Amino acid sequence: MKSTTRSRPAATKAASNAKKGTVRTLAIDIGGSGIKASVLDDSGQMLTERVRVETPKPCPPQVAVEAIAGLVASLPAFDRISVGFPGVVRHGRVLTAVNLGDEDWRGFDLANALEETLHKPARLLNDADMQGFAAIEGKGVELVVTLGTGVGTAIFEDGRLGPHLEIAHHILWKGKTYEEYVGNAARQAVGNKKWNNRLKRVIRSLRRLTYFDKLHLGGGNAKKVTIELDPDVRIVSNTAGILGGIALWR
Repeated sequence: MKSTTRSRPAATKAASNAKKGTVRTLAIDIGGSGIKASVLDDSGQMLTERVRVETPKPCPPQVAVEAIAGLVASLPAFDRISVGFPGVVRHGRVLTAVNLGDEDWRGFDLANALEETLHKPARLLNDADMQGFAAIEGKGVELVVTLGTGVGTAIFEDGRLGPHLEIAHHILWKGKTYEEYVGNAARQAVGNKKWNNRLKRVIRSLRRLTYFDKLHLGGGNAKKVTIELDPDVRIVSNTAGILGGIALWR
């Protein structure tokens, strides 16, 4: 995982604080329906309750940045920023943002925009990848799937993050992608019972695709899972999307 920070006074101050053991991380989880944030201590635990606002609709980049600035105004002081974003990101820039408006976001340097707005160094990662750091056990092949507005995935081996794959937008069944099959719009259209049956097919497919040792199901719709899960599949708290933020600075 490459750093997205720049050589700036803010980054230097954060590094100095880190050496003293006093660094605080603002962790932001951007979702298709909500933007969440909290401040983490050195161990990655939340110092405050998570705060949340609805994701603006439409949500072009500058609107999102303004919403984040307003959201974090009530939080304690922090030294650095970690952001989980629902799309493909590289080196602080957004490559895809299917559920926020792809064209508006493509190529946008979100890390830099937040640094300039909040005056702290920022690092950016896919939201499922960030959630995965808080969910995984660090042994074997672990797959993280977030069930929310869309479907996010992240894969780890022995605690190391693998390349990000947008599995959600690959065809799963009868011309439908994973996201079209078990995303939130699909759940609302077919109802929770049928959605849960669809989730069974998704888990079978992902098992054959990755041969995971452990599957972690997170995201806002994880609480709607009612099917019996195999011993190697578990539900994780939705706060993992925040708690994984500390990993971006390791």
